[in-house]
Amino acid sequence: MCGIVGMVGQNQVAALLVDALKRLEYRGYDSAGIATISDGQLGRRRAEGKLVNLETRLKAEPLAGTVGIGHTRWATHGAPTERNAHPHFCNGVAVVHNGIIENFAPLRAELIAKGAEFHSQTDTEVVAQLLAAYRAEGLAPREAMQAMLSRVEGAYALAVLFEDQPEMILGARSGPPLAVGHGKGEMFLGSDAIALAPFTDKITYLDDGDWAVITPHSLEIYDQSGAPAERQSQITQGATYVVDKGNHRHFMEKEIHEQSEVISHTLSNYIDFAEGRVRLDSAQLDFTNLDRLAMSACGTAYYAGLIGKCWFERFARLPVEIDVASEFRYREMPLPGRMAALFISQSGETADTLASLRYCRDNKLAIGAVVNVRESTIAREADAVFPTLAGPEIGVASTKAFTCQLSVLAALAMVAGRQRGELPEAEERAMVQALIEAPRLFNEVIRKIEPQIEALSRDLARFKDVLYLGRGTSFAMALEGALKLKEISYIHAEAYAAGELKHGPIALIDENMPVIVIAPHDRHFEKTMSNMQEVAARGGQIVLITDEAGAAAAPLETMATIVLPVVNEIVTPILHALPVQLIAYHTAVFMGTDVDQPRNLAKSVTVE
Repeated sequence: MCGIVGMVGQNQVAALLVDALKRLEYRGYDSAGIATISDGQLGRRRAEGKLVNLETRLKAEPLAGTVGIGHTRWATHGAPTERNAHPHFCNGVAVVHNGIIENFAPLRAELIAKGAEFHSQTDTEVVAQLLAAYRAEGLAPREAMQAMLSRVEGAYALAVLFEDQPEMILGARSGPPLAVGHGKGEMFLGSDAIALAPFTDKITYLDDGDWAVITPHSLEIYDQSGAPAERQSQITQGATYVVDKGNHRHFMEKEIHEQSEVISHTLSNYIDFAEGRVRLDSAQLDFTNLDRLAMSACGTAYYAGLIGKCWFERFARLPVEIDVASEFRYREMPLPGRMAALFISQSGETADTLASLRYCRDNKLAIGAVVNVRESTIAREADAVFPTLAGPEIGVASTKAFTCQLSVLAALAMVAGRQRGELPEAEERAMVQALIEAPRLFNEVIRKIEPQIEALSRDLARFKDVLYLGRGTSFAMALEGALKLKEISYIHAEAYAAGELKHGPIALIDENMPVIVIAPHDRHFEKTMSNMQEVAARGGQIVLITDEAGAAAAPLETMATIVLPVVNEIVTPILHALPVQLIAYHTAVFMGTDVDQPRNLAKSVTVE
C-alpha cells in the first residue's frame, strides 16, 4: 500500500519526511520521493527501489524547505520508474496519491485536448494537471481543490502543495485513511499514526470524503459538500505498536474499512489499468494445456477457493477439484500429469495447507500459492507466488485478506480463460473495468449500509441460531457469513446451498430462526426466491442481502433488506463480503465478545 506523509512548520523537513516514510515501509513499495518548497520554488527528489536510494540521492542533492510531502509508491498505472514515482509536478502544484483515479483516462484526454503535456504514465498526474488548470483559470487553492475533487472518481488519499502557498498543505480522503498530527508551531499528515509517531501523539483522522487545509498553526476540515466539519482529535499510542487501530474500536473494524485500499493495491499487481487487461506472465503458471486444477485451503481461505472454483470453471472451462486441506492431505487424491495445484493461505504457514502442497509437489505438479506473506514457507515452496497485498491483518477473523484473495483469484481465472481461449477480450475488459471500480463501490456501500446493519445486529443478537442460504458463489459467501458470525459472536450459525433447504434444514425453520439469504439478481435469483417463499411460509424471519434489481423483484416482507449496487458477476462476491462481515462484527460488538481475539482461536494454525 502506498504511504503518504506531509509536514509544515519551522524545521527543515527533508530528512524528517524520509524518516516518516521508513515507518510506512511495512505497507510495501517500489519507489519513493519527496517534495519541498524553498525560496518560493518547488523542489523534489525521487528514486526507484528502497528508501536508501532516495537517501543517497538527497545526500548528493539536498532539499531545503520547512514544508514538504513524501510518498512510497506501489505501482498501479505505469512501471515502477523514477519518472512515475511521486510527487508529481505541474505548473507550481505537487501531488502525492494513494489509491486509484478510475476516470483518469477521460480526464487525461480532456486535458491533453486543451494543451496539457503529461510526463508520466500515472493516474496521479491527472490530479496535478487538473489543479494547475483550475489555478490558471484564477481559482484560489481551496477553490481549485474543491473543483478537482468534484471531477475525480475512485478511492484515494491525496496530499498537495502549491508553490505560491509555502505554509500550507492540502489533504483529501476518499477511502484510504489519512491522519493529521498536531504539533507546536508545526503540523503533520500521514497515511496512519505510525508514520507520525516520532513527532506527535495527538491525531485527527479525516472521515471518508473529507478534505483539509493544514498550516503550522491550524487545521481546517471540510466535508464532501465543502461545508466546514469538526473531527475529534485523540491521543494515539502509534509509537508503541507496529500497527494502530486509528479511530476504530477494533482491528477487525479497521480492517473491514481498509478493504477499498488494499483491494486496489492487490489489483494493481495483476491489472494493467491503462490497457484494461489482466497482466500475468504465463511462465508463472500456464493454464493452457491443463485438464484439471487442484485447489486447497483452510477456513475462510477455503471459501475463497470455492468462489475461485466457480470462476475457473465458468470463465476458463477448467475443472477444479477442491477440498479443505485437512482432508486433501489424507485422501490420497490421484494427481494426473496434466494437472496443477493452487493453495491459498493468509499467513503462508497453515500446517494442513503446507502438507497438501508437499503432497502435490511429491507428485510432480506445478504449484501456485496465493499468500499474504511473501517470505512464508508456502510461498518459498511454491513454483509461482501470487501475493495478496492486504498488509498486516491483526483481527483473527479474516476480512481484508479474504477479499484480496478473491481479487487475486478473479485475475487468475481471467488469465486462465484468456490462455485457454475461453474468455473473449471484450468480456475480459468489462470484468477488469468492474474490478477497477470495486474499491470506490466499497466506500459507497459501507457508508450506506453500516448504520442499517448495526441496527439489524441488535435484533440478531437475541437469537441462538441463524441459517445462511445462497446459490453459486453466494453459497460460498453464505458459508463465510456463518463462519464469521459463529467465530466472533458465538451464535450458532450454519450455511446451506439454497437448493438443499428442502432436504433437511427446512425442519429447523420457525419464528426463532433468522435466515440470511444472499441473493444478487443473477441467473440463480428466481430459484433462490422460491426458497425464500418456503422460509416465509414457515414463519422464518428473513434478512435479504441483494442488489438494487433483486430488491425491486423480491416479493416478500423481510426482517431487513440490505441493498447493494448491481455489478458485474466477477465483483458480486467481493462486494457481498462486506455486509456479511459487518453483520458478524456488529452482532459481536453488541454482545460484548472479544472481537479481535475470539476464544479458542488463533490467527495462524501452524499445527495439525
